[in-house]
Amino acid sequence: MLNIFARASVSRVTDPIGAWLVRIGLTPNAMTVIGTLGAVAGSVWFFPHNELLTGTFVVWGFAMLDLLDGAMARAKGGNGTKFGGVLDSSCDRIADGVLGASVAWWCAVVAQNDTLTAAALICLVSGQVISYIKARAEASGLHADVGIVERAERLIITLVGTGLVGFGVPYALHVALWLLAVLSVITVGQRLYAVWQSAQQETA
Repeated sequence: MLNIFARASVSRVTDPIGAWLVRIGLTPNAMTVIGTLGAVAGSVWFFPHNELLTGTFVVWGFAMLDLLDGAMARAKGGNGTKFGGVLDSSCDRIADGVLGASVAWWCAVVAQNDTLTAAALICLVSGQVISYIKARAEASGLHADVGIVERAERLIITLVGTGLVGFGVPYALHVALWLLAVLSVITVGQRLYAVWQSAQQETA
């Protein structure tokens, strides 16, 4: 949803930055790797150590670098290479998986809340499935570019929850994770249905 409504506004900000980064010698692939490593390190270190507020800002900052690799590719005169696309998608899955696992660790070990841990695990698994359905569908020549929550929404909901807990707001992560769990399961269903429709249209 955010990809549709915010893309033009975001590009107006990121495109000049991307062009400057290309001029100083950075590549889109390097930016992808830097952002992923930073997000992974921030997730693994801060959340299990109960530093939710710091972890939220660190992970959010490095996740924002993901907006720049596309801008850098456009500055180089295209939409990136095939390898760059695979690298970007793979790194997104790594960063999302590690963030989800780190939040689940906090729920299980630090908060010691089984219900909250269950919500975190549902979010972790469904988030990976959402992305997989789209990738597998596209590899089969089908379409699955639908859904209430894509990567941007999942990051925002998760990090708003962890950030508010870091600020001392009680039950913020409970609300965020259960909301995300429900929306993610719905999105899985939406994408599977879209793939089914696309397959039906091919055979019609």
